[in-house]
Amino acid sequence: MPSNRVIRVARADDGVAAQSLREGIAAIQEELGVTPAFPPEVEEAAVKAAAQPRLPELDRTDLPFVTIDPPTSMDLDQALHLERDGDGYVVHYAIADLAAFISPGDPVDVEAHKRGESLYGADSKIPLHPTALSEGAASLLPDQVRPALLWTMRLDAEGELTGTHVERALVRSVAKLDYAGVQQMFDKGEFEGAYADSLPLLETIGELRIAKEVDRGGVNLPLPDQEISVEGDRWSLEFREMLPVEEWNAQLSLLTGFGAADLMVYARVGVLRTLPPPDPHDIQRLHRTARALGIDWPAEMLYPDFIRTLDPANPTHAAMTVACTRLLRGSGYATFDGELPALTEHAALASEYAHVTAPLRRLVDRYAGEICVALCADQPVPEWVRAALHELPDTMRGSGHRSAAYEHAVVDLVEAGVLAPRLGESFAAVVVDVEEKEPVRGSVTVQQPAVEAPVVGTEPLPLGTEVEVVLATADVAARKVSFTLA
Repeated sequence: MPSNRVIRVARADDGVAAQSLREGIAAIQEELGVTPAFPPEVEEAAVKAAAQPRLPELDRTDLPFVTIDPPTSMDLDQALHLERDGDGYVVHYAIADLAAFISPGDPVDVEAHKRGESLYGADSKIPLHPTALSEGAASLLPDQVRPALLWTMRLDAEGELTGTHVERALVRSVAKLDYAGVQQMFDKGEFEGAYADSLPLLETIGELRIAKEVDRGGVNLPLPDQEISVEGDRWSLEFREMLPVEEWNAQLSLLTGFGAADLMVYARVGVLRTLPPPDPHDIQRLHRTARALGIDWPAEMLYPDFIRTLDPANPTHAAMTVACTRLLRGSGYATFDGELPALTEHAALASEYAHVTAPLRRLVDRYAGEICVALCADQPVPEWVRAALHELPDTMRGSGHRSAAYEHAVVDLVEAGVLAPRLGESFAAVVVDVEEKEPVRGSVTVQQPAVEAPVVGTEPLPLGTEVEVVLATADVAARKVSFTLA
């Protein structure tokens, strides 16, 4: 389930704004102590591992897999192949197999534990693994035979998961597709080549799974990316339109996570992605945010139903979707070996769930994948996996905090850059938060551009009330935006 709001650079030149953006991101990386560079011994080990993979015997290169990612992505974790099975369906989902290259305790493994996950923001990336692996030998690049964890999931006619199996296999992607290109195929109804029979089923299965999500009361936030243009001395920010194919594709990843969780819970060993039920105070705050953005949210409508009314293609609704990430607070990982933890469910998904589909970008996926492979082969879970289980939640909690700090800093930088030329201007806003100890301080949501920032008044702020605010601070170097009550 996506939880990050990634800002991508749509257009950039060599002007003042672009230079400020790059300098700002460099400063963020220095402050957080993160770098795209790896120690020489890690790079050396990755290059050596890339040349000497441990390949499985099973060969499934007969299946014409395809990948679907942003056009510039090279760290390709997932490839899909879909087919009918009577009145049901079979989903083949190939996931990059890092264990074919990385051994417990080797330099790449040690560094991956330090990093935990890849960090993304604007045109920068702090990868989890050296690119010799993440964008090379382990990536499911087209026309390359790759070791993978091959998930085979069977669905009935209504899209209900009826069987899950995972095993190591050699696979080959026949095409590196991107979201816009695949959406165009669906819009035109034109599919050609080796995947002409498989790819059209993505919509069918995706829509069935979305219906199942609605039935169980789950919420999968279709978080939009934001795109920034930095040209000359001007910054501009807008939400990128989410395409239906992105949601269908996300449903396959979720499906795999549900299947993995079923396997591990049944065997009483594994690692789950968990989320407690939302705090009522967060729900109330979101009601105020909806009002700020001019979105109708009837008091009697439950939040899962409200979120499903949002159209990510609408910039205002996209801003509301991002605000709803507040409901993801408290998410974490629960490991177990013999006794299930008190909390096993992911509240937003209304199901038990595991992260297994992004091992190139997230450390925990490699461990969960290894557990599931062992369980399906009726083999003992490797001791190196069991030994690390108790440390994994803390490792991922640390990397999650780092990822959130990186993302928030990039967002703050971009919002300051966008608003800097408008210092002193007035904006329509709604007060969405008031500090208990200092009620003259709080937060407002501005509709255009859709930002949330601190506000200060001379009297206690009127919570949930429409107000006029003046942009008092928009400091790119400090990554700070603030308003005063007009």
